[in-house]
Amino acid sequence: MDGTALGPVIESMRATHADQVLAVYRLGIDEGQATFETTAPTWPQFDASKLPDHRHVALGTLDGTPDRLLGWIAASTVSARSAYAGVVEHSVYVHPGARRRGVGLALLRALIASTEAAGIWTIQSGIFPENTASLTLHARAGFRVIGIRERIGRHHGIWRDVLLIERRSPIVT
Repeated sequence: MDGTALGPVIESMRATHADQVLAVYRLGIDEGQATFETTAPTWPQFDASKLPDHRHVALGTLDGTPDRLLGWIAASTVSARSAYAGVVEHSVYVHPGARRRGVGLALLRALIASTEAAGIWTIQSGIFPENTASLTLHARAGFRVIGIRERIGRHHGIWRDVLLIERRSPIVT
């Protein structure tokens, strides 16, 4: 299966995906609506900051080429304190050429499944209010806006707000 007719193929992120993961990350950074970051990390930096059991890639056909990385999702701990053991923060990036094909939702569903299986009760993130596509995607996956951090940071010299979103698991108690 090449991930076209039935949607993307989701699998665990591996080091062999590194170049494509970072390339998709750079595309998101360059668009200016996904993150405060201005450059992508190195693979060792990225790898060290993400939880191994909660990072996935979507593979499929892109621009006529099969087995391409269409997007990725990964989670990080929010705190080393034991009270927050069931809370992670996530990022999801989809290649611009693979948007509106169900890639983001498939990745969110994979993350939800892996985190719930691990007893994680909350997935959270921050999204620029202007990133309406990401807000819509997350709402479809059961996330809700819980607040806004006004003028939390500068991005290319401009103060930006961030909407805080979360999904509370209905099965992890």
